[in-house]
Amino acid sequence: MLFEKFKNKLVISCQALPDEPLHSPFIMGRMALAAKMAGAVAIRCQSVADIVEIKKVTGLPVIGLIKQNYDDSEIYITPTKKEVQALIDCGCEIIALDATLRDRPNHEKLEDLVMMIKKANRLSLADISNDAEGLNAQKIGFDAVSTTLSGYTPYTPKLKGPDLGLVARMVDKLAIPVFAEGRINTPDDLKRAYEVGAYGVIVGSAITRPQLIAKNFIEALPN
Repeated sequence: MLFEKFKNKLVISCQALPDEPLHSPFIMGRMALAAKMAGAVAIRCQSVADIVEIKKVTGLPVIGLIKQNYDDSEIYITPTKKEVQALIDCGCEIIALDATLRDRPNHEKLEDLVMMIKKANRLSLADISNDAEGLNAQKIGFDAVSTTLSGYTPYTPKLKGPDLGLVARMVDKLAIPVFAEGRINTPDDLKRAYEVGAYGVIVGSAITRPQLIAKNFIEALPN
């Protein structure tokens, strides 16, 4: 399985939304190339345009997603069949989607999206925020889970750093790979994620969102 190549390695997330200064497939392609030069084994990225560019420039496997808001749901990471099909069509090796237990747009079912991905011979990555979601993800056939959404759902703790407790519990309870993702801000955070048993680590903002990196320095200035 492709995930075996990610074990004890680093996946780098290269994403910039329309309201961010680096929003551009060309720029994300360059960012992903820099990530590859540093040693990243795969790129997590969003939108068909960025995915196509990043695959062309780097040749690395991608964990693809599409962020799309719908009026009838809080879910926005690959929320419906429409986004899943677009990711299949553009050649994503791995498709990431919100695997929380919240209602999806159009009353679609998470199980149906996982089945779509399986039928297309692609891998699925469940973005979870708590234990119940991780257990459900394995039960319905996801190939791996990532702790991406811990702290970003109304019912999970807002931690300053990564939710390593969730990572450790998922490693203990699940038979599928568990990726640590979310607020991994330093190399020490990465080391700690591996110490609690993470299969792989995904880092984004601390490497590829310069406006947030710069903000950390600005906030450290003397008053």
